[in-house]
Amino acid sequence: MTDLTTDPTTDAATDAAADVLRQHAEDAFAAELAALAAQDERPRPERWRLSPWAVATYLLGGELPDGTVITPKYIGPRRVVEVAVTTLATDRALLLLGVPGTAKTWVSEHLAAAISGDSTLLVQGTAGTPEEAVRYGWNYAQLLTNGPSREALVPSPLMRAMADGRIARVEELTRIPADVQDSLITILSEKTLPIPELGTETQAVRGFNLIATANDRDRGVNELSSALRRRFNTVVLPLPGSLEEEVEIVTRRVEQLGRSLRLPELPGGAEEIRRVVTVFRELRAGVTADGRTKVKTPSGTLSTAEAISVVTNGLALAAHFGDGVLRAGDVAAGVIGAVVRDPAADQVVWREYVEGVVRERDGWKDFYRAARENAR
Repeated sequence: MTDLTTDPTTDAATDAAADVLRQHAEDAFAAELAALAAQDERPRPERWRLSPWAVATYLLGGELPDGTVITPKYIGPRRVVEVAVTTLATDRALLLLGVPGTAKTWVSEHLAAAISGDSTLLVQGTAGTPEEAVRYGWNYAQLLTNGPSREALVPSPLMRAMADGRIARVEELTRIPADVQDSLITILSEKTLPIPELGTETQAVRGFNLIATANDRDRGVNELSSALRRRFNTVVLPLPGSLEEEVEIVTRRVEQLGRSLRLPELPGGAEEIRRVVTVFRELRAGVTADGRTKVKTPSGTLSTAEAISVVTNGLALAAHFGDGVLRAGDVAAGVIGAVVRDPAADQVVWREYVEGVVRERDGWKDFYRAARENAR
């Protein structure tokens, strides 16, 4: 038997995994998934790695009987996660819908990782996504040499998920052309993918299902047909309900990204995260947190994901070009970049917010100065 503690190939694989900029969910949280599987005694749908209860616990976090702490991957209404998980245990596909930045892709990835142990069976939706990405393609060298055959066929991620009984994912479904979208109808209704060139078909085995994501801003791009929409159970992922909830989300993700990017932990992070989130929430809502002052809303979404990006960039600035403390000046430029998408209209919105709200707020003088300096 090979001693894995001294096996150089194992050491090389470990080093390679450590060098990956962003690990797949099933790799990054392998220890948590293994701990859940070891203590999960509840019924599991066929080919599921975990029971629905354990999948929900993996996403929402909790403490197992042996003391193992499962970190939350999604902070939001528990019922939303429970409905999403139980949908995947039925014959209906799951559509995660919400405004940009509400963690649709994140939730999709973690659901697939927990259920199938594989989040990589993915089709990325774009205006140019071809039908082959959903159905199958061909190895044209083999096709020209030997004609149509199983060996020449190149299965799509969905086709592989059907054959293996796993979860497939389709990102940005409403960006895919309508005729390509409709190729999903037979897959989702009949659980079959015909291959007329070979006079055969691939039938889905138990465990197969599909998670699709779409955002509200894409309504009218390529709307789903009523026939296709009926094949999905739609779950809307809301924006964080409170300031504290959004601050917690941003803090957790910034910590994870900081470790991945090997950024040092810097003092001052909590205060600046709260400021960034406060600015984003007030501009999104069109009113200050105390409800006393109405403000104009910019054209951008100012999502939680953008707040995470702003703070992460600020950490890099503070670490490499600052004094090692995350300060207002490190996040101000990122905030302005997120708010001012339309140089004409959004510049007015930002200027009025800075002069009418930020300038008068106690303890925000440093942010006011940084906002003024970076706007020049």
